[in-house]
Amino acid sequence: MRWWDIDPVLELEKDLFPEDAWSRGMFWSELAHSRGPEATRRYVVAEEGERIVGYAGLASAGELADVQTIAVARDHWGTGLGSVLLTELLRAATAFECAEVMLECRIDNIRAQKLYERFGFEAIGFRRGYYQPGNVDALVMRLTTASDSGSAAVSTSERGTEING
Repeated sequence: MRWWDIDPVLELEKDLFPEDAWSRGMFWSELAHSRGPEATRRYVVAEEGERIVGYAGLASAGELADVQTIAVARDHWGTGLGSVLLTELLRAATAFECAEVMLECRIDNIRAQKLYERFGFEAIGFRRGYYQPGNVDALVMRLTTASDSGSAAVSTSERGTEING
């Protein structure tokens, strides 16, 4: 993801997460930490033609990575794009030499939970009222990475969709 991707990413963000969408400033802040030798973030976008149809981001701190966001346009649900984006984030966690990857998922987002479980994430707890407004609980999930977690990744091109970092 680059700065010029922020506006189309924001459109998708507001469509998918209308109650708790990230702001422009939040994306700018994350991207500020994604370049250079001291980078601690990895953000990617998936494009179909000129249109951004998905994006994802990961933050790292020491041996711990945290999935910050994964979003897929509604008309691309069920295509495998979420798996492709998650694979890219797990590759980044491997590159950052993280031993664990954590994430929070809305308790009512069963589709996302199933995706994470397919990748080996396990539920380890809850965060009450994590998603505001709306006071929706988050399921906290963790993946303990193996030294070869990045080597079993799937192709980064799914049905004409390209992943760009």
